[in-house]
Amino acid sequence: MESLYLVTPILILMIRPREKYIAECQTVGKRRSKPQWRRPEQPSPAGRPGAPRSVRRCCTGWRICWNSPWRSWPRQNPGTKGMKFQAGEDQGSVCVSWDTCTIMSSPSPGKQVGCAFCCWLLSGKTVTLARTMDIPRSVQNFRFFASSILHHTSECTHMDHLGCLHYTVRAPVGIAGLISPWNLPLYLLTWKVAPAIAAGNTVIAKPSELTSVTAWMMCKLLEKAGVPPGVVNIVFGTGPRVGEALVSHPEVPLISFTGSQPTAERITQLSAPHCKKLSLELGGKNPAIIFEDANLEECIPTTVRSSFANQGEICLCTSRIFVQKSIYSEFLEKFVQATRMWKVGIPSDPSASMGALISKAHLEKVRSYIKRARLEGAQILCGEGVDTLSLPPRNCAGYFMLPTVITDIKDESCCMKEEIFGPVTCVVPFESEDEVIQRANSVKYGLAATVWSSNVGRIHRVAKKLQSGLVWTNCWLIRELNLPFGGMKSSGVGREGAKDSYEFFTEVKTITIKH
Repeated sequence: MESLYLVTPILILMIRPREKYIAECQTVGKRRSKPQWRRPEQPSPAGRPGAPRSVRRCCTGWRICWNSPWRSWPRQNPGTKGMKFQAGEDQGSVCVSWDTCTIMSSPSPGKQVGCAFCCWLLSGKTVTLARTMDIPRSVQNFRFFASSILHHTSECTHMDHLGCLHYTVRAPVGIAGLISPWNLPLYLLTWKVAPAIAAGNTVIAKPSELTSVTAWMMCKLLEKAGVPPGVVNIVFGTGPRVGEALVSHPEVPLISFTGSQPTAERITQLSAPHCKKLSLELGGKNPAIIFEDANLEECIPTTVRSSFANQGEICLCTSRIFVQKSIYSEFLEKFVQATRMWKVGIPSDPSASMGALISKAHLEKVRSYIKRARLEGAQILCGEGVDTLSLPPRNCAGYFMLPTVITDIKDESCCMKEEIFGPVTCVVPFESEDEVIQRANSVKYGLAATVWSSNVGRIHRVAKKLQSGLVWTNCWLIRELNLPFGGMKSSGVGREGAKDSYEFFTEVKTITIKH
């Protein structure tokens, strides 16, 4: 059986300051080759990366795997399916390796390169965030779905007058196409891979070309966990070449995508002729509504974190803050003060609250919104263009920017309507409950919202009226993986979670028995 864990990837990894290396791997027999490292200016012996033929090769491998013992393995034993993440280190769980993997053929052979290291190295996030959020949640994703797959039930009805028994069974769809973004590369990739293979599917996953190394490392760990060859296949390359080949391939009946709305529109167009199942988790323009009875001691630090965590590069980040007029001045003063304490530093600095943005192009895009806000007459209270960014000299040319607070801005402004996806938030006052609900719902997105109040009745009332798939009250980013995750309106199609992911990655069949 041919192993298709890796198919002609091009991985860009920053090892030393201002020095980039590319790792190239080829598909080989039953064992994957070690990456061969070269600098970008050196010619590639492997040809162009991520060609559509890589997707075709994965589909060929899927046919082999689909007819293997993998499909018939009992779901009662997820460990048999290589889901050995729940037993812990004492039983040889693969989770012991999530933060430390060795890349033997790297520019520094034998150096321990951890998944957390690669997360911050490639995306710019702080290593602290990678170690406290990305890596633990990635392990939790496998543990959770390895367990939840055991607890789904089927339906059964009787028709006594006809002597018939009806029941349902669920079967895997076959091969799942998974496309994950760069902002939480391992976190969101495992959120898709885990339920897909737990349900009995094989997968072809395309990670972002900007953060591919963590996907390669995940394959090494899945191999240690006992996942058979051909079950998890990773293709590397750009969206127009590899992503479109995956989405339009007739043997891939299902696509799970997390990313931008324009890309989702393209996926919908390409998949329509094949009537594919789609799960699209898109962007957000998430409001925080802060009433006058909110506990500001808890609200302010949490709202700073919800606005600027991971450089604001999380789809759930707060980018519109509505504050009741009676406490607006007090909140604004304390919020700006707390924002200025949010340290921007090199990602390897354990004391840094924020690292670098993903790319120069993205940094320029975020800055352009601030420039447009100024032209519209808005005030920049702190951050970009107001405060001085202090960095080591060798990092001054990096893609860093200060967390920025904008006020005196109209609801019609692009900064209040469009997803910026950076460390920028707008703070505006409101007077009444009905007013703020209408304003919060006035954008095309509907992913998440946060409500701060000590009035329980008001919390329930407002949460029901907000057009958001998730509403947090007096907290942020507390997730219950059993419950649905997803957005309304232009924030996506479908939901993910224990039951929702299981239903998405399986097909239901009704069986009637005449007796």
